[in-house]
Amino acid sequence: MLYLAFLSAVLLGVYDAFRKQSLKDNAVFPVLFFNTLFLSLLFCPFILISRLVPEALQGSIFFVPQAGWEVHRFILLKSCIVLSSWIFGYFATKHLPLTIIGPINATRPVMVLVGALLIFGERLNLYQWIGVTLAIISFFLLSRAGRREGIDFKHDRWIFMLVMAAVLGAVSGLYDKFLMKQFPPMLVQSWYNVYQVGLMCPILLLLWYPQRHKSTPFQWRWTIPCISLFLGAADFAYFYALSLPDAMISIVSMIRRGSVVVSFACGALIFHEKNLRSKVIDLILVLIGMFFLYLGTK
Repeated sequence: MLYLAFLSAVLLGVYDAFRKQSLKDNAVFPVLFFNTLFLSLLFCPFILISRLVPEALQGSIFFVPQAGWEVHRFILLKSCIVLSSWIFGYFATKHLPLTIIGPINATRPVMVLVGALLIFGERLNLYQWIGVTLAIISFFLLSRAGRREGIDFKHDRWIFMLVMAAVLGAVSGLYDKFLMKQFPPMLVQSWYNVYQVGLMCPILLLLWYPQRHKSTPFQWRWTIPCISLFLGAADFAYFYALSLPDAMISIVSMIRRGSVVVSFACGALIFHEKNLRSKVIDLILVLIGMFFLYLGTK
């Protein structure tokens, strides 16, 4: 389970770098549409082969079993949650440095704990409280680093979108564990990507296409299909890890958020982002906080 979670983290960090490069001075909705399209094209062959020649894949991890609407409605909800998170996240990624995006995204496990505390009345243990406190401190320090780059965390709409993306991502993570207990990973991953294409079509046609001449023009880049390739591989490793009998969503999610190290390194080495010294301190606090969350789940 752990090696799959670490693999997912590395792939997800590289995905963040390709996403950042694809969105730089580019139209957001077409990039997101092509991402969902290429992801669905990656999985459509498995859906078709599983239906037309089931014996070719049956018994393997690539087999996509047939299911009715009573199952697909849960997968469609997953698509809506993920796509909403992506829309917020893509706009934030276009306008914010990776070295700020990564640490904020890494606080998703903390958001899950805080949500459980406020909504369900759950009690946190000492280690979990330490993790939550460190995450709050790191967020404050990150806001100070952001001000040096002209980013006001209280009033910046891109920060708001990034936080919304992280919150919806945390909701999606909790929902994933429910889905993996009920349905095969390949069934969920293949169909939720297909549904996202259907959801993106009206968004592209109604929101972007009529305004395309008044906004940032779309430019095709070779990094766009790389977004789909690395995200598809990262999600496959993640879903398969969650489907294992001894999988714990808290541990898998924490390790997956370790992708912040990879994305932070890409922001520093590839995009030459600024104020790295103060952001490194924030990153270390986030990682220590994640370790305490791990201790709190044992």
